[in-house]
Amino acid sequence: MELKLYNTWSRKSEPVYASDHEQLRFYCCGPTVYGPAHIGNFRTFIMQDLLRRVVEGIGIPTRHIRNITDVDDKTIRGSQAEERTLGEFTSHWRQVFERDCESLNLLPPHVAPSAVEHIPEQIEMIKGLISRNLAYISDEGSVYFRISAFENYGRLAGLNPDELKTNADQRLNDADEYEKEGVNDFALWKAWKPEDGENQWDSPWGPGRPGWHIECSAMSCKYLGHSFDLHSGGVDLIFPHHENEIAQSEGYSGEKFVRHWFHVAHLRIEGDKMSKSLGNLYTLKDIEGWGFTGQELRYVLLSGHYRQPLNFTRDSLSAAKSGLNRITKVASAIGVKAATHDYKYGRFAPVMEALCDDLNTAKALGALFTVVGEIEQELKVGQAVDATGLAGILDVFGFKFSDEPEADILAPAGVLVLAEERLQARMDKNWVRSDELRDEIADQGWIIKDSKAGFELEPVK
Repeated sequence: MELKLYNTWSRKSEPVYASDHEQLRFYCCGPTVYGPAHIGNFRTFIMQDLLRRVVEGIGIPTRHIRNITDVDDKTIRGSQAEERTLGEFTSHWRQVFERDCESLNLLPPHVAPSAVEHIPEQIEMIKGLISRNLAYISDEGSVYFRISAFENYGRLAGLNPDELKTNADQRLNDADEYEKEGVNDFALWKAWKPEDGENQWDSPWGPGRPGWHIECSAMSCKYLGHSFDLHSGGVDLIFPHHENEIAQSEGYSGEKFVRHWFHVAHLRIEGDKMSKSLGNLYTLKDIEGWGFTGQELRYVLLSGHYRQPLNFTRDSLSAAKSGLNRITKVASAIGVKAATHDYKYGRFAPVMEALCDDLNTAKALGALFTVVGEIEQELKVGQAVDATGLAGILDVFGFKFSDEPEADILAPAGVLVLAEERLQARMDKNWVRSDELRDEIADQGWIIKDSKAGFELEPVK
């Protein structure tokens, strides 16, 4: 099979392959460790994990780099507010992030470099940009990238450099308003200020700290080379962060930075944008507090296509719980003890084919449950079951399961479909359709009970 994936750079779906014929080398922008990652962050990380699993599932080895941002304005402010060193503060939140990743069954990256560990590499890259007249030093010792000197700036985001707004994104500019030649020039190195406290490093331009954008360029270059296969992040990073990475990296090396750009759309919460003011920046800890698991959250975050905004609801977690329990019961009944990768998908090949079509997870999950429903019927009548590929497909999705599903009576596949359709009708406030579906479920011998978590099904006694 061949994986085709939308490329933000070319604006079309293109094959994903290892240019060196050995490994798919890809870089993912990781978390800024100043607090717990929210579930919107994890939608991106889970989709990146799925990408890696699919690539490996079609037989291509990978080299996966995901960085840790442990020095910037937020980490410095957070550490000072708690009266802890920057290292102590960021180490704590990095451990929290890694525990969450484990609960969500994210494969650990092959390398997880931190920005603080790679300041020498960042300084060397800045020196190279200065020598190429792509960067300049301000009077107080900050260093800026000269956007006007980089011809293709704005290509990834589809922007004309002449039309860039000075306030397009606060992260484009240095928030500290140092003297700059151009209003859109961005900081590569920030000169030390008293509010930075002890957080400073020596450089040829005086004490200070790196700008956010140069960190990823230096780390990706060190571990993947000047030019590599794929770069990923949320859509919010297209501009200015990834645009700035391209300018820095190609300006420094003179080579094409990245061939394929993979971006994941936003997560919405109950129809609203995620925001601190709305109090809906939910974390995995919040989800677990509602009685759900990391696996159920993973299922929800995989349920919609990565290029479309996904609307997260508490009810969707209940549907995920029901779906995963069906899979667990089938796997347990046919003796599948663990999800392992054998690259043989058998009757589950249509699931993998859907994933290879621009990671179409909605279509893939539909194909998965079609086969699961067939197996349920085969088990019901005592027919021999061919389960070749189930373990491999579960591994590609990253679904873990126990050998002991929840002890309840398995509703037929058709009833579960009606129940999930009714759940969606309730979410849409379509009460007439909801009542019709309740009656259809009752006609098939089942009672559906609404709950805060979604629904429960019981056979009519």
